[in-house]
Amino acid sequence: LPEVKKSYNISDDPNDRAIAGASSGAICAFNAAWEGPDQFRRVISTIGTYVGLRGADAFPVMIRKFEPKPIRVFLQDGSNDLDIYAGDWWTANLDMLSSLRYAGYQVEHAWGEGGHDSKQSAAIMPEALRFIWKNYPEPVGTPVTPERRTDLLIPGEDWQLVSSGHKFTEGPAVNDKGELFFTDIPNNTIHHVSLDGTVSVFAKDTNRANGLMFGRDGNLYACANGAQQIVRYDMTGKVETVVEGVQSNDLVLLGDGTGYFTDPENKQVWRFTPQGDKKVVDKGIERPNGIIVSPDQTLLTVANTQGRLTYSFQIQKNGNLAHKQPYGWLHVADENLQSGADGMTVDTEGRTYVTTRVGLQVMDQLGRVHIILNKPNAGWLSNVVFAGPNLDTLYVTCGDSVYKRKVRAIGVKPFAAPVKPPKPGL
Repeated sequence: LPEVKKSYNISDDPNDRAIAGASSGAICAFNAAWEGPDQFRRVISTIGTYVGLRGADAFPVMIRKFEPKPIRVFLQDGSNDLDIYAGDWWTANLDMLSSLRYAGYQVEHAWGEGGHDSKQSAAIMPEALRFIWKNYPEPVGTPVTPERRTDLLIPGEDWQLVSSGHKFTEGPAVNDKGELFFTDIPNNTIHHVSLDGTVSVFAKDTNRANGLMFGRDGNLYACANGAQQIVRYDMTGKVETVVEGVQSNDLVLLGDGTGYFTDPENKQVWRFTPQGDKKVVDKGIERPNGIIVSPDQTLLTVANTQGRLTYSFQIQKNGNLAHKQPYGWLHVADENLQSGADGMTVDTEGRTYVTTRVGLQVMDQLGRVHIILNKPNAGWLSNVVFAGPNLDTLYVTCGDSVYKRKVRAIGVKPFAAPVKPPKPGL
């Protein structure tokens, strides 16, 4: 585009731009709009190669799972298109249409009996152009997703900025009132967000506090990795050491007062008590990071930043972990097969929310991703929690900022009494 702009006047408004292609060019065109809706909003795809060549067969699944994007699409293909080792072009294009319709996109198509050529696409090009430019200059809006089982999105509700100007935000934690606390690790600061949205400094000189979570005692527990400690703050800001001589990243507190924390550098998960007892309860996860318990506090989930699987454990009566299993399957970006799985939270339905490179992935109780919410900015999506007086608002730490978004779900405070989720379904 910069090169073309040297000779032509091209609008910077993505609503003024369309992109088109045939065969592999069709998946390139769709991918350009999919990955960059801030650049293109209108797509013409003819004899598109949505099969197992360079990963394009993933599009129909991703369209169904990702939060909808402001894109309008015209598809063309013929029933005698290619059918080779990588897949069936005709079936793949039918699958694309099905997924786009499922997700509520503005989509139209022209099917024929042709092969892998441009004969039909040339004939229907006026129809395709009329569709993608329909009602111009009205903007291509974001699709309204039809109702689905994991119906988290509320029309008109998007990410809203809560606080910015920090260096790196992490560790969002909610207290019993629904107020939010988060860390700015490089600045050694913990911030407090009141219910009216006021942001203030809660603690300074935090020894690079990372993961935070409240305990049933009302104190705020923190992974003070700069001092190799787990500490707790009372609500006056007074700090007390709980565990010493450990490396830590994130932690979770249970209703019985005990907790677990991850130790990425040593590939370990620890259990600790409010009295300061500590014990390694798992070894071997490549880079354990986020950690959370199920609503009923029977299962512990640990995220692996360098892999695409989360790990599930059964919590025993004595606090030990049993039946370790790679469980949740996360989506990854083509350019980086490390998921970037970081912080996690859960809701009353038993869903697990995982921050990753590609967005906020929401898994059901069986570890299957149902929907992926877009990141609020291009920074590292580090952590997530439900907060607010009704626990119906997601708060995420992303790069140098904190955002919130109201959803159709209710969060769970792990430090409170266990909550039994409903029976899982499809």
